[in-house]
Amino acid sequence: MTIPVYEYLMHAEYFAPRGKKRLLLLGSNLAQRYLSPEDKLIGLVGQAGAGKSLLIRGMFPGLELTNDDNGINIRPLPLMQDAEAGHFRCHSYHVDVRFESAFTQLWQLAEAVKKAIMKNRRVVIEHFELLYPFLKMNAEILIGIGEEVIVTRPGVFGPEPKEITSIVFESIKYRKMSHTAEDLTDMILQEMGITKAEVHSDVKHGFVLEFRQKPEIDLEAVESRVKQLIAHDLPIFYHDEEHIKVGDRTWQCTGPRLHVRSTGEIVGFRLLKEFRWDPIQRLYTIAGLVGEEDNRSFVY
Repeated sequence: MTIPVYEYLMHAEYFAPRGKKRLLLLGSNLAQRYLSPEDKLIGLVGQAGAGKSLLIRGMFPGLELTNDDNGINIRPLPLMQDAEAGHFRCHSYHVDVRFESAFTQLWQLAEAVKKAIMKNRRVVIEHFELLYPFLKMNAEILIGIGEEVIVTRPGVFGPEPKEITSIVFESIKYRKMSHTAEDLTDMILQEMGITKAEVHSDVKHGFVLEFRQKPEIDLEAVESRVKQLIAHDLPIFYHDEEHIKVGDRTWQCTGPRLHVRSTGEIVGFRLLKEFRWDPIQRLYTIAGLVGEEDNRSFVY
């Protein structure tokens, strides 16, 4: 008999991608690798805007989310409605605890979740750390989203949601800074006549831009011009699902909700002053880092 990989899972850690498609794909991959058909309680922790809903959409295609970034809210909450009726019509339910706490006492929400689980239903819970003290049971899969995506299968001795929360709530600032710095670098490269990068990818506290042809640019000059934009402390706004506003400029972006509020919030930006050659993918790469010097860790 083949023993599933999740039987041995302590924790798995991935870079949290910044684009919608990449988050959906990661969610799909996580479901295939770690989700069991018998799992009934799935918990997610992370700040608002970290990408929890997109990850859920990737993991559970077709699951009806009770609220989303477009302001679509389902009332009354299907889980509460079915728990009160004593008849659960769906196999899987979604709950955003932070949103739902405006309408329902947390102890009542916890009781409804327990009833659903006892009826062999699955409940996927965002902001799980808020409901955990009332549930008094841990998730079978606990996922944290910050700069990284952490996947765990808690046991009797943990980890508890607050342990994962403390990591991802602290680290998401690097993801936001990196994303904004990546777009600013892209802007400067375009102004210097360089075509958009072929591939965007991630490193710890930073980003990577990959090109088919080696850009003929001075990386010191690129870094200096990005730092000028940072020093100007330009406001950054969500514009639509594919664009942000940086000052008065509209810029295409695959993750417009995941940015710092202004360029001045980016700390410790720098570019590595060399191009790296990837002989397998046949790409030239540029890497940028953010954060205090002591916090920088570059693995590439």
